[in-house]
Amino acid sequence: MKKGDYMEQKEKVREDYCFACGKANPVGLHLEFCIENGKFITEKILPREYQSYTGVVHGGIVTTMLDEAMGGYLYELGEKAVTARIEVRYRKPTPVGEKLTITGWVASRRRNFVEMQATIALADGTITAEGTAKMAVVD
Repeated sequence: MKKGDYMEQKEKVREDYCFACGKANPVGLHLEFCIENGKFITEKILPREYQSYTGVVHGGIVTTMLDEAMGGYLYELGEKAVTARIEVRYRKPTPVGEKLTITGWVASRRRNFVEMQATIALADGTITAEGTAKMAVVD
């Protein structure tokens, strides 16, 4: 195995173990996004293993899902980016056991920085959380 092959395989293993989207991570969220009309979208029903108080998704998990909708979108577009800054507004409690729609999109770009936005919404369209992030393209 050549050095480059090893690094490529190591990178694949790391990606498969991403807490937010990795299929191989046994405790991960296993988010599977698709691109629709310029937005990065997925639906997810979270079990109570991800709750804080009874029936409500932990705020850190909410932030993780928003971050993945923003940074994961850039990665899907072929850009390696890291979160330079993230801000989350929790509008309503995000419930466990209900279908959530997580959506991320590019708001603007300036050189190697991309301003992103994301939301989490209930089936009726009610937004439970929204995020903004400044992503730094590193590659």
